[in-house]
Amino acid sequence: MAVRLVIIGGGPAGNTAATVAASIGADVTMIERDIVGGAAHLWDCIPSKAMVATGNELTELALAKTMGLEASGRLDVHALRERISGMEAKLSGGVTSLLESQGVRLIRGTGRLTGAYTVAADTDEGTIDLEADAILLSTGSRPRVPDWVAVDGERILTTRQAYPPPEIPDHLVVIGSGVTGVEFTHMFSALGAKVTLIVSRQQVLPYKDPEVAATLEDEFLRRGVKLLKGARAISMGRDSDKVFIACDDGRAVDGSHALLCIGSLPNSEGLGCAEAGVDVDEHGYIPGNRHCQTNLPHIYSAGDVSGRLPLSSVAAMQGRKIAEHVMGLTARAHRHLDYDKAAQAIFTDPEIAEVGVAEAEAFAAGRKLRVTKVPFSANPKALINGDTRGFVKILSDPATGVVLGGAIVGRNAAELISVIAVAVTNHLKVVDIVDSLLVHPALAESLADAAS
Repeated sequence: MAVRLVIIGGGPAGNTAATVAASIGADVTMIERDIVGGAAHLWDCIPSKAMVATGNELTELALAKTMGLEASGRLDVHALRERISGMEAKLSGGVTSLLESQGVRLIRGTGRLTGAYTVAADTDEGTIDLEADAILLSTGSRPRVPDWVAVDGERILTTRQAYPPPEIPDHLVVIGSGVTGVEFTHMFSALGAKVTLIVSRQQVLPYKDPEVAATLEDEFLRRGVKLLKGARAISMGRDSDKVFIACDDGRAVDGSHALLCIGSLPNSEGLGCAEAGVDVDEHGYIPGNRHCQTNLPHIYSAGDVSGRLPLSSVAAMQGRKIAEHVMGLTARAHRHLDYDKAAQAIFTDPEIAEVGVAEAEAFAAGRKLRVTKVPFSANPKALINGDTRGFVKILSDPATGVVLGGAIVGRNAAELISVIAVAVTNHLKVVDIVDSLLVHPALAESLADAAS
């Protein structure tokens, strides 16, 4: 009898686990209440990156004159909305088709545990009861809204209401300067809005490399973004055409719109964890071990609800590893996830990407590192592109030369970091990068230069 795997949540973790497990021979049922492909992925990640891409194209048009071109651009908000909707539909349809081709049973509804080995799916037609040998909880997350904010979807927005709004704001106040906050600050400033960013600490991206954060801050200031540092928003109100935000240090700011970018909450309520005996931590996350198993070994958690890195790439890899574990494939080359080696990118302009050991944290802990840095201003392709902002930084073990991490700020950083990520994951040495015969001219040459 085939292993019965029931998955609650069809985001990157759920759909990857479903397709992999089904391809190996599992009997897979997936329950999804919103959009196949994942709300966080298709309603957060993809739309925001589409808007970033549009803003970047406008920036490129503005730089065209430096390359001897005459160019002009006008934003069509309706066309942008249509493009985003089309992408969401195409990606969700593609995931659905893949699941169906693998024989996965897809139930449109809300899933919940009713026991350690039983699941109920509440649908428009009634409740469907399921029995399972293994269960995956991958229900994702939602934007966090503090109790002092009354989101109206018109002028006071969460991230999922801003892709894009019916019109580009005259003056957008972004609350929160983490990854999501700086991406929205970049995209709306690139699309022509005046932007004020409320920064609760003394730098944007408070948990990132200070040098990386400083480069981004300089770019924001160049674009006319106002940075309100050391201020934490504590109250918000609005009238017919303005939003008013008060901060804990007495400062206040008003704008035409406000956007909350202050984290997310896991979707674990109503999931039946208590009924099944699954542990949930004080923040609502469902923790798992290195195989993503909860305190009940046959029940797994993955994606945002697991409390691990909230990245689609991490969720998808969790799903793959879970499918292999459920199907007993751990005897082959099955490596558990090392979250410290996950590459991460921030889609601002310039792009930011990091992987592995963080320089500031390593030095604070007294760890010895070799740090080498090369600016893109020394790269021929960057000069050809007319964009020499940023740098490549590689961190390695001074005794062995093993690559421990890296950071890139600049054009295509999200693509270039993959080389360093492969090196970190596979314990390669800086000499392995130096000895690679790379394309010339190419931005990737700066990787070899930084490894030298």
